[in-house]
Amino acid sequence: MKRRDFLAASCALGAASLTQSGTAQGAGAGCESKEYYELRLYQIETEEKQKQLEQFLGEALIPAWNGIGIKPVGVFRFLDESSFNLYVLLPHKSLESFTTARRKVMADEQFLQAGAAVLDAPKADPVYKRVESALLAAFDGMPKLEVPSTKESRVLQLRIYESHSEKKALKKIDMFNIGGEIPIFRKTGLTPVFFGEALIDSKLPNLTYMLGFDDQEASEKAWDAFRSHPDWAALKKDTQYKDTVSNITNILLRPAACSQI
Repeated sequence: MKRRDFLAASCALGAASLTQSGTAQGAGAGCESKEYYELRLYQIETEEKQKQLEQFLGEALIPAWNGIGIKPVGVFRFLDESSFNLYVLLPHKSLESFTTARRKVMADEQFLQAGAAVLDAPKADPVYKRVESALLAAFDGMPKLEVPSTKESRVLQLRIYESHSEKKALKKIDMFNIGGEIPIFRKTGLTPVFFGEALIDSKLPNLTYMLGFDDQEASEKAWDAFRSHPDWAALKKDTQYKDTVSNITNILLRPAACSQI
């Protein structure tokens, strides 16, 4: 085999391995049929810096992302205002989109001009300190992002399920994809935005998902309906899914003015 052909085959194999979990839930899932999600957390120290970053996102960066096919973009504040940090959700149609987005945006002269105040901020006074980032692969049971509510009162719920082993993490993903947990969510009003298997993160292994509600009251009502639903009562007794989650992080968010989700 020629070296060029060998490298091409190796790259294709590597990309394919990222789209499969090694369990039944990954079988038959084509690379092009599932999205990837980058979930960013911008570390911000003050309310004024938060406003500056939101303006930068809304006027410069989100239009640039949209222009290269990354949409809709979600920008979220913490509901309880305990932090000035912002979550940003970027849906990618492919791994190539994820790997090339930065350079494509930085080659956009209109973006560079519109975002100059943040991009050219002095080292002693940056708008944000750092960005934490996770890369997720969409579940087979929900391969595309959805926008369940557009009401001004809407709230988003971000949940991260960590597992103590890779085997248990994949089994919990199976519980959503094969066991039927996603359909139970939908029946009870737990309307999903996305479900993602973490490929790169600081707390592996884990799965991450987001739910959207018209308001906080709708969120509480839906969770009550889920916990009492007979299908969930039966599913959680299935021993194959025992001890699949070791820690749950639950974060309530609200969209920033510039958010498209």
